[in-house]
Amino acid sequence: MLNFSLEIVSHKGSSMNRITFAASTLALVTLLPSAHAQKYICGTAKSGYTTLSATSAFTASTPGFDLGTIPVVSADSCSSDKPFFFSAALPEGSYRVTVDLGSSQVSTTTVWAEARRLMLEKIATQPNASTKRSFDVNVRVPEFTDAIGTVQRVHLKPREIGNMDWDSKLTLEFNGDNPSVRSITIEPIKEPTLFLAGDSTVVDQDVEPWTAWGQILPRFFRPGVVVANHAESGETIKSFVGEHRFAKIFTQIKPGDYLFMQFAHNDQKISPKTHEPVVPIEEYKALLVEYIAKARAAGATPVLVTSMNRRTFDDSGHITNSLAGYPDAMREVAAQQHAALIDLNAMSKTLFEAMRPEGSMKAFMHFPANAYPNQTKAISDDTHFNSYGAYELARCIVHGIRQDKLPIQKFLTKDIPDFDPAHPDSQPDFHLPATPIPATTTNVMKVPQV
Repeated sequence: MLNFSLEIVSHKGSSMNRITFAASTLALVTLLPSAHAQKYICGTAKSGYTTLSATSAFTASTPGFDLGTIPVVSADSCSSDKPFFFSAALPEGSYRVTVDLGSSQVSTTTVWAEARRLMLEKIATQPNASTKRSFDVNVRVPEFTDAIGTVQRVHLKPREIGNMDWDSKLTLEFNGDNPSVRSITIEPIKEPTLFLAGDSTVVDQDVEPWTAWGQILPRFFRPGVVVANHAESGETIKSFVGEHRFAKIFTQIKPGDYLFMQFAHNDQKISPKTHEPVVPIEEYKALLVEYIAKARAAGATPVLVTSMNRRTFDDSGHITNSLAGYPDAMREVAAQQHAALIDLNAMSKTLFEAMRPEGSMKAFMHFPANAYPNQTKAISDDTHFNSYGAYELARCIVHGIRQDKLPIQKFLTKDIPDFDPAHPDSQPDFHLPATPIPATTTNVMKVPQV
């Protein structure tokens, strides 16, 4: 497991200076001049901060602790032996969040945002010490205004109704061993955005133990690029158009942004009505070409991501192709259009074969009954991933960013070495604290659509 390096100061010492990143040729990262930072502090009041107490409960008009969780609030920190959530109502946009972590006790804090996006991983602090960390997060709502001024709305699936990715607030989860925070600062920002378009192998899975690589990816970036994951379960590239998901992205995309597209798992499935692929290969290729052109016209960089393999081994321990000609079709389009390509399909083959058939089960959704709350039956799924599998695939994406020498590589966290899919991280040594099952979820056994 990889951890961030820490910069520790005594809590009684002088305050830390903010880390400022130099402007690059990619884009200038700026705080929006007309917006004001929201600052919250635990315990003792401080000028310029809103004080949080055990009675600070979130409402539509009042920031505070959310989802029925309340930490212990001392004179200088909020901490708990269980995960706790903090929410603040915010308009759609991107935000720089700075947290001062630590308390009077030893603490290891992992921070998730919105619907389980991994932002900070296992940040350790000693008693009476603290560390300030910053990350960038995107907040969105389903509504948007089209080119002729008509208000439109993304067609949300039932699982998305009430989902924290689509509400008018920013939610932060503090998790781990005695998770602790002293203060939270939220500032609107304008910076390059990495938009993700894809299916349930990319989406922000909001229920443990389901996890996808798109929700792990933010952990590998320093402030300077914000990840906006618009992927959704069950999507094809064609349905992404029909449900106005691309339209939503293209009301926000701007010069300097990126559009990562990963589709194939659902496109290649055979329709019971036509007995043909849901999206025939020629139509699939045509839509890729169309959205490459649209991204470039907006001044953004399109990046094609071939879909990862399913867990389909032959008798000799090699992964077999279960995605028909779609990965090759995407490779062809990338070559013809001179578009960046992250070949996750090839990397996942190397990765899963290195894990071997038995070991790869620990990366996919294979769990006995009652391994998680409300999971009444065993899960055996060779398409979707748990947190370990999603983490390894996200590392493959980061490797692909480096291989392609995309300008956003300068914002990758500097403590992370490059990744070799042939040498995955040790699964027994891997651990991310489990996010609590949301109160509205009654059946984790409902397998998400790809």
